[in-house]
Amino acid sequence: MDKLKMHSPDLSQDNLARLREMFPGCVTEARVKGEEGKVKYAVDFDLLRQELSGLLVEGPQERYQLDWPGKREALLTANAPIAKTLRPVRDESVDFDTTKNLFIEGDNLEALKLLQETYLGKVKLIYIDPPYNTGRDFVYDDDFAEDAESFLVKSLQQSTTGEKLVANPESNGRFHSDWLSMMYARTRLAKSLLTDDGIFLASIDDGEVSNLRKVCDEIFGEEQFAAQIIWKKRNTPPNDKIIGAQHDYILLYVKNGLSGINLRPRSQDQIDRYKNPDNHPKGPWVAGDLTGNVKGGRYSAALHYPIKNPNTGEQFYPANNGNWRFNKEKIEQLISEDAIYFGKDGKQAPKLKRFLSDVKDGTTWTSLWDFAPFNTSGSNEMGEIFGNSTLFENPKPVGLLEHVIELGASPGSIVVDFFAGTSTTAHAVMRKNAEDNGNRRFIMVQLPEACAKDSEAFKAGYATIAEVSKDRIRRAGKKISDGGSQVDIGFRVLKIDTSNMADVFYTPDAVSQGDLLNAVDNIKPDRSAEDLLFQVMLDWGVDLSLPVGRERIVKSENGMVKFEPIAPEDFTSHFSPFTLLTVDGNALIACFDNAGNIDDALAKELAKRKPLRAVFRDAGFKDSTVKINIEQIFKLLSPGTEVKCL
Repeated sequence: MDKLKMHSPDLSQDNLARLREMFPGCVTEARVKGEEGKVKYAVDFDLLRQELSGLLVEGPQERYQLDWPGKREALLTANAPIAKTLRPVRDESVDFDTTKNLFIEGDNLEALKLLQETYLGKVKLIYIDPPYNTGRDFVYDDDFAEDAESFLVKSLQQSTTGEKLVANPESNGRFHSDWLSMMYARTRLAKSLLTDDGIFLASIDDGEVSNLRKVCDEIFGEEQFAAQIIWKKRNTPPNDKIIGAQHDYILLYVKNGLSGINLRPRSQDQIDRYKNPDNHPKGPWVAGDLTGNVKGGRYSAALHYPIKNPNTGEQFYPANNGNWRFNKEKIEQLISEDAIYFGKDGKQAPKLKRFLSDVKDGTTWTSLWDFAPFNTSGSNEMGEIFGNSTLFENPKPVGLLEHVIELGASPGSIVVDFFAGTSTTAHAVMRKNAEDNGNRRFIMVQLPEACAKDSEAFKAGYATIAEVSKDRIRRAGKKISDGGSQVDIGFRVLKIDTSNMADVFYTPDAVSQGDLLNAVDNIKPDRSAEDLLFQVMLDWGVDLSLPVGRERIVKSENGMVKFEPIAPEDFTSHFSPFTLLTVDGNALIACFDNAGNIDDALAKELAKRKPLRAVFRDAGFKDSTVKINIEQIFKLLSPGTEVKCL
């Protein structure tokens, strides 16, 4: 029976596998340095250079690229697997058993790695508002060279209470490099989550907009750049500067073409422009220009001709020696269909009747967003929710994020923000769903960054920004619900933590025989059955928002087995010998018994349910014979079930 790997995927090995498909001769086997006898696939770069000799830019020659100290380490960091997990926290969640939304508390680099298997190619829209590189404290640092809290503490990157303390002042020689490394690793991972028509948006200011654009050009491809949107964030410039910035930028990239961008919804004012003064059977229309665009004064003879007004006989040519939009035959057809307008008195130059029924469902977006609310709206919204508009510095307004959602997240899609802050994005998703009765889902990720001791948030009782973020979703959701909406306002809180597996699971060669005698089980003793279930879901790539069920396994004296449902409020035991966990009915069943209660009779009853996946613990099998028999039982009764163990 196969064991689950219980760590995030090794992306470098995935990349190597794709390279092996294209250039099988360039991938060879090599012994791993420091791991005697261990062999892995490796790239023969000499052969690869030969394969690409016609295109390769070799050696120290100058080339067009963005480079900085630490870029290769950032790539390695993005690809390296981690032995972490997501632990569910019911007490901090809202509607845990029914919601489809997720709030992940922890470092977003780790979160993005953990989400790779489950949400690969499933996210429609990613919006981020990363920390601007302002020279203040910089809370993200990615060094996995020493995977221990002691490294972070002794290198002054983390306090003894777990607060990250990395500073990035402008005097730092790596001021730009550290920020770029942080963004590079995360953006690479984010791209893989997007659907084929997915879009990526990032808010940024003047400080790093040029660098971030080059990073995104490299990751998405320069041809996938869609727009550098200018958002007018304030009505008047600050008067303490000679040139006061009134705007920020939103970089917009697409995964694969512009098909995933929605038209901007047509406003009621725009709809009201269409009238039907002549009671035309096609409905309301508005008069539009009938001439075509002519560059440099050039025109086509086929499109330059007189149009005769049927009411007066007067002939009209296109203005400025230009062209009509259509050829003569098309114009005659439009006149016969009463689709050409000659003015109220019927004597004017011709115009095209543009019918509301013929136009697209929306209008074109512009790169200048002066229609979105200002930054002050974000602070005012915090005041409405918390009673304190200064609780958080410069939160993005919900209205701005609603426009982002309109642009790229249709009803039913998944929206991710891995720099959640106060979760304005989650608020906007819920409010937009309430407006159009949509069922968009959100995944928020926020580091439990400590609130400054002198901040309004700390004074209000919030220890971390993540606490502010979660409470904002609760309060905003209640307000939406109180307004009569029935949309999903819940969220599951999942916290990043060390793996549920004991160290011996990952590094058996580092454990002595004496340690093995003490390690009877390979699961950490403080972990619950639901902790294990969510790590299994991550490992198997099962949607983390699927409903979780609980059943008590009851055995009669004659060996018969039956299952009784357990209400969520009654499920408190960590490892009940007679507990079965289910995910979305039969998508996954898990029995994490650790007392040898799993026998052939139980296996037969579980196999009769024909689940897609089944998982057990090694410590739960009655004996080694049962473990062998279970595979055969499932092959006989439920051959489509994938069976694994911890």
